[in-house]
Amino acid sequence: MANALLRSLHALESSNEPTARWTVPLNDGNHVIEFEHGTATGRRIVKIDDEELVRREWMFRLVGDELFTFNGTKFVIRVDPIPGFKYSYTLWVNGKNYKNFVQSQSKILKSWLTTIGDNEYRILLDKQTQNVWINGELIDVENEFMDGGAEMLFSVSGLPAVIRSSSSNQKEIGIDYILYIDDIEINEEGISSFDET
Repeated sequence: MANALLRSLHALESSNEPTARWTVPLNDGNHVIEFEHGTATGRRIVKIDDEELVRREWMFRLVGDELFTFNGTKFVIRVDPIPGFKYSYTLWVNGKNYKNFVQSQSKILKSWLTTIGDNEYRILLDKQTQNVWINGELIDVENEFMDGGAEMLFSVSGLPAVIRSSSSNQKEIGIDYILYIDDIEINEEGISSFDET
C-alpha cells in the first residue's frame, strides 16, 4: 500500500514543465536555470541549460533554500510558503535578487548576436574587465589605442572583428562600445530577460 502511494505521488509530480525558470546573464553568456519542486514529496531538481546539476528526492522539509554554484557564481533558490498550500520561488545570484542582478549585469555586460554562414555567434564584452567571449569561450584580443578611444581586435569565423570604444559624451551612458565584423556594424543584443515564473 505504501509503495502504491509513493508511486502515485511520483506520477502526480511527473511533469515536463519546470516549477520556475530564469534566464541569467553571466560573463560567458545567458544561462537558463530551471527548478522542479515536488510539493508532495519535496523532490528538488535544478537544471542549467538542460543539464541536471542538483537532484534531491524525498525531502521532508518542503520550504527553505537550495544552494548551488555554477561557473564560480553562487545561486540560491528560495522556496517560501504562501497561502493556499502554494509556494513562491525566488532566485538569488551572488547575494542579489534576480531582478537586481540582471540590472547590474546589464550595466557591465554588452552583448551582440550575429550569424555568419550557418553559424550563430554571441559576442559578449565585460566592460569592467575588458574580457571578450564568443559563444561562451574567453578569447584573446589585441588592444590598440586611437584618437578618442580604443579598439579590441580579434576574429570571428575567420573574419576581422573589432570592438571600438569611445566616449559617448553623456555622463549617464559613459563609454560607448560598437562591434564591427568585416567592417559591418553589428546590432546589440539585449541581455535583460525577465521570464521569472
